[in-house]
Amino acid sequence: MVAAPLPGSARASETTTAGSGWRVAVFSADVTIPIGHTTLVGGTAPAREIVDPLLARGLVLLGGDRPVVIAAVDWCEIRHGAYDRWRSVLADAAGTTPERVMLTSVHQHDAPVADLVAQRLLDRVGLEKSLMDADFHEQAVQRTAAALKAGLGSARPVTHYGVGRARVEQIASNRRVVDPEGKARYARNSATGQRADLREAPEGLIDPYLRTLSFWDADRPVAAVSVYATHPMSFYGQGGVSADFVGLARARRQKDDPSVFQVYMSGCSGDVTAGKYNSGAKENRPVLANRLYQAMLTAWKDTTRHPLARAEYRVAPLRLEPRYLVAELEARIGNPALSRPERNLAALGLSWHERVASGRPIDVPVLDLGAALFMLLPAESFVEYQLIAQRARPDAFVIVAGYSECAPGYIPTDVAFEEGFDDVWLWTRPGAQARMTEAIRKALQAR
Repeated sequence: MVAAPLPGSARASETTTAGSGWRVAVFSADVTIPIGHTTLVGGTAPAREIVDPLLARGLVLLGGDRPVVIAAVDWCEIRHGAYDRWRSVLADAAGTTPERVMLTSVHQHDAPVADLVAQRLLDRVGLEKSLMDADFHEQAVQRTAAALKAGLGSARPVTHYGVGRARVEQIASNRRVVDPEGKARYARNSATGQRADLREAPEGLIDPYLRTLSFWDADRPVAAVSVYATHPMSFYGQGGVSADFVGLARARRQKDDPSVFQVYMSGCSGDVTAGKYNSGAKENRPVLANRLYQAMLTAWKDTTRHPLARAEYRVAPLRLEPRYLVAELEARIGNPALSRPERNLAALGLSWHERVASGRPIDVPVLDLGAALFMLLPAESFVEYQLIAQRARPDAFVIVAGYSECAPGYIPTDVAFEEGFDDVWLWTRPGAQARMTEAIRKALQAR
């Protein structure tokens, strides 16, 4: 079925129209960390074995003056200087500019956190490679850029894009749980173990749908990008490097039809996990993978194609404020009495301070195809921001991925702050919701 595209906004600053000769190039690179490398920030076991590889997968939309890169990396986070490095190198390989690189981390936890600035701060106090191996990081970036550049030579023509969605059964649940006394607690993590009270509590606020954006050459599919909002963890933290259940589902879809390149991204899920449906046992990983795979398959069958007549690319600026004082973070980094994870976390917080002090806003990009809009939001944005984006443009199919620039950490809503949400990964002050909403509406050109 082919539907006519909905009218787009005339206010877009960069538009590519029909007749541009649209093409899509795809790329994939192995970015698996070496044995011994830190996972997360060191509070879990370092890499002891490679259960399955970590991949950087993406596509390049060609046809205008400057290409658009869409890329997902099987790492926990890419932050500040590391994020800048990835976008700069991939942009050079694609022949475009860094702001047109839509880069996101998938956010698995048996994977690294990359922050070059934080690691340099740790180097100063004798904690070399405490957070990350900068040499390996550069190798991974260059390997991905080489794969992208090689892929340009075999770009395939595209005439249409497709959109589809499917309800995902029994994966996502919100961290927020209301206790018998009526008090909200953010207690449900990615695995609940034997906590029957957390498993039996309602799912809470989630986005129950997986959404897929695809590119087609007439009736021949070329590539698909699927997005679903949940923390992508099942059994983790024991040193078994893995792309986890989302990687298994992606690989299974890729095997279904090798000619259709598959990319997976995590939606805005700072407060959404598989905790209600995941005990943390190894056996849960294939169960969750199958549930996600079934939704990917159903979304594909639900796909409606639209002529690819134009593409508008917009970037809205977002400015958020840091939570901690610089002196407090510097004292933590330099304190040998603290654990390595505590000092690593302080370095991440100070890196975020430096990112804010640089005066550069965070990019909130949107690829506007008319009937579909594809957006990236930063860090561990709460799921409400994804829902805000969808409500802002009810006339279009809005797909939102999270975990772009991850330097801010959690980005809660006003209500979550009021209810006392707190975490060691929270580096952003209250008041973020108004700024996030403004950037979302500006990027989407919401009326």
